[in-house]
Amino acid sequence: MKSKIKEDFSVYSKAKIRLNRLIAEAGITSRRKADELIQSGAVKVNGRVVTKLGTVVSWDDFVTVNGKPVKLLQKCDYVLLNKPKDTICSLKDEKGRKTVIDLISIKKRIYPVGRLDRNTTGVLLLTNDGELAHRLMHPRYRILRIYNVELNKPLLPEHAQSISKGVEVDGEKFQKCEILIDYKNPHKLSIALAEGKNREVRNMFEHFGYEVKKLHRKMFANLTTRGLRRGEWRYLTKSEIHMLKKLVGLI
Repeated sequence: MKSKIKEDFSVYSKAKIRLNRLIAEAGITSRRKADELIQSGAVKVNGRVVTKLGTVVSWDDFVTVNGKPVKLLQKCDYVLLNKPKDTICSLKDEKGRKTVIDLISIKKRIYPVGRLDRNTTGVLLLTNDGELAHRLMHPRYRILRIYNVELNKPLLPEHAQSISKGVEVDGEKFQKCEILIDYKNPHKLSIALAEGKNREVRNMFEHFGYEVKKLHRKMFANLTTRGLRRGEWRYLTKSEIHMLKKLVGLI
């Protein structure tokens, strides 16, 4: 469904909406806090202060909060891709290689949240919600990432312990993480971390002399690729979008 930012502060529609929901959908605050603003006298509808909870307005009513007009935000898109190998996490590639955007058949411009290198597979979120993307990548929010890793040789327990405690590689300090080795096949393991630095997983293992043969991100911010084959994508559900925004304090 196409949408755009309106030039004025209203949407011309006969539809009715609760005042607190209109304020929340404009991105100002949550519905609960919108109720607090209403009760405090900070909200006006068509120039009149409204303090009654449950007030219903039209989309074309002129609403202000603390004197500032409520402007509806652009409707954003949120896409989950099961990234296949040999694809680049960028909008275009100067060498003509396939990008993740080539796999997604929507007209609106969306961007990968962070980057997986060319041969890393798995969970990739793409969106045009800039504030959400920024917060998901900011180390302050400690967004969990879980990877399945296959090495060229068994991982020694002492190396696993060093990596899990936080290791410094070429002057760059990586934070603590959790490693779970498959003891039936110690070439394989899972690693859970919350930073997302460039080539973080590969750099940590290469520092100890291992080659990462396969790298698959099985989870990012509680999102998984369950039900998606490699190269397939889908829109996030409303509950998933709500979950992501709650993780980073947007609601």
